Amino acid sequence: MVDINNIKLDKADRLILAELDKNCRVPTSRLAKLARKSRQSIEYRIRRLVEQGIITSFNASINPHRMGYKIYKIYLQLRNLPKEKAALYAYLRTSGIVYWMGEADGAWDLIFGVFAKSDYEFYALKNEMVSQFGPIIVKNYYDVLVDVKQYPKMYFTNEISKPTMFAGEIVVNELDALDHAILGEMVNNARIPITELAAKTKSNPATVANRLKRLEKLGIIIQYRIGVDLNKLGLEYYKAILHLDRYTKEDEKRLLEYMSGLPCTQYFIRNIWDIEPELVVSDYHEYREIIERVKDEFPLVIKNVETALMKSDEWTPGFRNLLKAKV
Repeated sequence: MVDINNIKLDKADRLILAELDKNCRVPTSRLAKLARKSRQSIEYRIRRLVEQGIITSFNASINPHRMGYKIYKIYLQLRNLPKEKAALYAYLRTSGIVYWMGEADGAWDLIFGVFAKSDYEFYALKNEMVSQFGPIIVKNYYDVLVDVKQYPKMYFTNEISKPTMFAGEIVVNELDALDHAILGEMVNNARIPITELAAKTKSNPATVANRLKRLEKLGIIIQYRIGVDLNKLGLEYYKAILHLDRYTKEDEKRLLEYMSGLPCTQYFIRNIWDIEPELVVSDYHEYREIIERVKDEFPLVIKNVETALMKSDEWTPGFRNLLKAKV
């Protein structure tokens, strides 16, 4: 278990955070039973964790691949021009195409994912961005997301849990205006009560509940999670970009099993050209120890490792903007 050293969390707090990250729509009564606390105590603790800024959001994890989109990855090294950087970040946040973005130190300064219907659409989007912000871009790299294993925040309890699959095969599911309205509300407010969600989407609770079940069954909504401010907990978030010499089926199985056995693993990302485990650790020293062990374990697989310390982990409003455009 990583050392959470900025804010003291007791066993009940850790359990609540871990369970909310598995399903932030879990009933308070269920949390009370698991933590052996009263419902009032659980409600107070969740409220306190939000007020302290530890819980930053309640998110519906939505899979664009089940809506006919591909996710493309863009990595940028940027010149140190604050005004131009701010303009780029503002552009990305309001573009309506950005699924996730993170500012980083290390190999890259900014990493983000955009969703597009085709390579041609991505090509046009990429060219527009480069044309507008080319002067501050020192170096760029592009990749295509294959799939992701996303893990619960195991570092809160040190209990190994199975991951959930994200991305994967492209499937076009037909959605109507109500589906898009529900997703638009849920993406950054996943703990919203059904009655309130129905009112916001101008529907009724029974219909909304059935639509949510359908969106889950289709794999469009894959999880209900929490956002956490790691800085408040004194933790650090690293992306290890593993460049490979080889990657057989057996190599893949062994590496995935190895990373899945580490409570600090948050994501195991497969791109077309590389593998990206993402780790939450106490400090850089702990991260380096883990990566050195991985390199020792897989010397014929891993050619070299690039490291990015993720300073932010931002689920932008881009996805919500896209959904609103469909309503």
